Amino acid sequence: MTRFVVDCDVVLQLAAEGIEVAPEHELLAPTLLRSQTLSALHAAVQRGELSADVALDRLARIQALPIRLLGDAVLRRNAWKLADQLGWAETYDAEYVALTRLQAEALVTLDAELARTLEGIVPTATIDMLRG
Repeated sequence: MTRFVVDCDVVLQLAAEGIEVAPEHELLAPTLLRSQTLSALHAAVQRGELSADVALDRLARIQALPIRLLGDAVLRRNAWKLADQLGWAETYDAEYVALTRLQAEALVTLDAELARTLEGIVPTATIDMLRG
């Protein structure tokens, strides 16, 4: 079994495209994923990019995804240290990176700039690696 940490954009794309994750993969994310996906979908509705019905359907799909959410004190401490090391003011991305370091083989992100920043820190992967 391969463990992947998935970020918000990846989860939104999984829901939007109905991508099936291969059964041999385990998905992990920090608990903040719930709030990030909710906020991103709500914002898309407010901008007129999605109807409320579509957004709520995607939210239901996200809630049905087998993602193990984690957010203990060890993760938060590690995220704080990583944000300091990388010069990040916010710790959101650092939580995903810390969780990858602690429990996964790679971070799956659509953010090419983030992936470049993380070279040598944690392995990253593309969404295609998750497909079943």
